[in-house]
Amino acid sequence: MRGLQAYKLLLGLALAIVVLDQATKLLIAHFIPFGAFYPPQSTEVIPGFFSLVHVGNTGAAWSLFSGHSTILALVGLLALALLWFLRKSLQLHLPLSQWSFGLIIGGIIGNLIDRFRLGYVIDFLDFHVNDWYWPSFNIADSGITVGVAIYVLSSFRKPQESE
Repeated sequence: MRGLQAYKLLLGLALAIVVLDQATKLLIAHFIPFGAFYPPQSTEVIPGFFSLVHVGNTGAAWSLFSGHSTILALVGLLALALLWFLRKSLQLHLPLSQWSFGLIIGGIIGNLIDRFRLGYVIDFLDFHVNDWYWPSFNIADSGITVGVAIYVLSSFRKPQESE
């Protein structure tokens, strides 16, 4: 296969992540007031474990580099460009690589849309055990994390003859 057809799985998965990410963020923005982290503003789904919140993150994972949303947006754009230029060495034509990088690219684009549109990323999934809170995140973050995990785990497997 040639051209974009060779990356059909990657592009479809990236698009699915972007659409799901943006749709869920729009719903959160509509139903939960900005800054809602604790009840009664947040929505407790599983008491003492999982809530839907509405917070803005100007940083990266775990709010690292907070306040540098523009720089992080440029890093995201650079990452997308590098993935495009390195697609042959990353073997993006292989199905497992397409799964991995489809999730990663969709996540990057989902968060970039927020950074350009809002100046921050909407995070809304909040897991906690009593007073211990995991940093809030979103669908795009999940795509990036799962995509990186697939890529790292697949790097340990032996290449197949057909690949």
